[in-house]
Amino acid sequence: MGKNLLLWLVIGITMMSLFNMFNPPVHKGEEMSYSAFTQKVDEGMVETASISEHEVSGQYRNVGGELRPYKVLVPDDPNLTQRLLDHKVEVNVKQPDEIPFFLSILISWFPMLLLIAVWVFFMRQMQGGGRGGALSFGKSRAKMLTEDKNRATFEDVAGCDEAKQEVTEVIEFLRDPSKFTRLGGKIPKGVLLVGPPGTGKTLLARAIAGEAEVPFFTISGSEFVEMFVGVGASRVRDMFEQGKKHAPCIIFLDEIDAMGRHRGAGIGGGNDEREQTLNQLLVEMDGFEANEGVILISATNRPDVLDPALIRPGRFDRQVVVPRPDIKGREQILKIHMRKVPLAADVDASVLARGTPGFTGADLANLVNEAALNAARYNKDKVMNADFETAKDKVMMGTERRSMLISDEQKETTAYHEAGHTLVAKNMKHADPVHKVSIIPRGQSLGITMQLPEEDKYNHDREFLDDQIAILMGGRLGEELVLKQMTTGSSNDFERATQLARNMVTLWGMSDELGPMVYGEREAEIFLGREITRHQNISEEIAQKIDVEVRKLIDKNYARSKKILTKKIDKLHLLAKALIEFETLDADEIDQVLAGKKFTRSSAKKKTRKPPEEPSATAPDTGKGANTGDKEAGQEV
Repeated sequence: MGKNLLLWLVIGITMMSLFNMFNPPVHKGEEMSYSAFTQKVDEGMVETASISEHEVSGQYRNVGGELRPYKVLVPDDPNLTQRLLDHKVEVNVKQPDEIPFFLSILISWFPMLLLIAVWVFFMRQMQGGGRGGALSFGKSRAKMLTEDKNRATFEDVAGCDEAKQEVTEVIEFLRDPSKFTRLGGKIPKGVLLVGPPGTGKTLLARAIAGEAEVPFFTISGSEFVEMFVGVGASRVRDMFEQGKKHAPCIIFLDEIDAMGRHRGAGIGGGNDEREQTLNQLLVEMDGFEANEGVILISATNRPDVLDPALIRPGRFDRQVVVPRPDIKGREQILKIHMRKVPLAADVDASVLARGTPGFTGADLANLVNEAALNAARYNKDKVMNADFETAKDKVMMGTERRSMLISDEQKETTAYHEAGHTLVAKNMKHADPVHKVSIIPRGQSLGITMQLPEEDKYNHDREFLDDQIAILMGGRLGEELVLKQMTTGSSNDFERATQLARNMVTLWGMSDELGPMVYGEREAEIFLGREITRHQNISEEIAQKIDVEVRKLIDKNYARSKKILTKKIDKLHLLAKALIEFETLDADEIDQVLAGKKFTRSSAKKKTRKPPEEPSATAPDTGKGANTGDKEAGQEV
């Protein structure tokens, strides 16, 4: 934009200068008719006259004797000069200005030269004479990062110590290759960062750029694919050519699954343009021409869809897993994000880390940001632990909808539903502890019962899964045993319970009747990147047995849940009444209610919803509740 503006400014100034040069300012004076001029000549009032072709200019005296300029257009009058001389007028003859030869050529050719210059400029811009252009299809879009553009270092990365160690070796290899080559080792050609979304793969690459004392190029996989054939392959070639010029260097290719998916898949044999791009990348990474000193680092959260030729040794020699952080990693990540946040004395990163199982680095960054925003909303000087608890509830359960108008009947139904979940969960030996229960609508939920594990879990046993199914059944039973009704609020509970039971039978081998065997093969759609079908290579007899086993699991845990709620119906009433009064109960308050203790809550802590100032005429048709952090189907209002 700045270059174009400067160009047009130069063109404008040049044209104005030439115009003024070839059109000098003309003599200004009083214009008069030829008859008036001749009359003044005869009366002796004209003092001077300069004759130039068909124009006469000069000075004359007015009635008061003052000299004034004049100019007049004259016809072809051969007697004019003699007439002026007879009346003693000083006559001058002006010759027409002669334009130099080179100026005359410039005047005649200037418009054409100007058009040619403008055309050449824009064509250079379109062909990539500057930073890219409309016709610079085959040029690589990789951006080179320098120290002043990227300030991330390994101190900003936490929760993935093994991954940091792997990439640190790559940086050390670039800095001092002899340390590794003295024993016959070779520099790795590619490093593939693999992990769920939000775990910090791109941040780790930025830290590599900040730590490495070598050129660092970054580009996204989607920038290779264009509507024109051959563009992606050309950009790959140009990217590696730039890398060779700056070797040793690192090239970071983000979201490589956009161009590196399995070849020959999909309807019609796949996308030829994408496959050409991938083929060129394969050749550049491990072809006849060696790319010494160029290391390719890529990131993806779908390594299963990548082409096998791309992830073999010799191309991507290392696959570095960036997992979800454990409790120690979450504490370190929270401390990093808390650096720029003024914290109160009651904030403990280790406690927050224990209460956020399964959170990724992006989730934890969002948690700290939401806590800071909540503190600023109430004009606090520091972020307190209560702000982090509010932010955690908002991130995990959704935003409270305190203005939502709910009838007392619906409120009572939701209270008994969530009380049923809570009471069953408190009486299950292998279930996660109940962290909080609420009947305040959050997001699309009418209520929620949230459980948090005491430690990070990486697998689950059969007893835990049975308890989960029983807990999911507790919501419907809470309504059915007390209110003698069935609502739609348990539809998602049933869906999740059925899926758990079916997985136990068909995937996890937890059925005594069918044994340890997988029933049904998965088929993955390579372009959607997720499973959309399941090929049932089982007989009808086995399918019927599966349905029977699933039914047994559901009925068994339904009966367990019903037995608990029937036996402890009085505690179910206590929980429901406390929820109706306080709307939200934490773990300590739940224990006090179940122990029969009475407690009061200060006005600052009491969670009471205020009705809207102007309630709508009709309440929402549906809402959604949640259990153990997940959503369940809505109850009709």
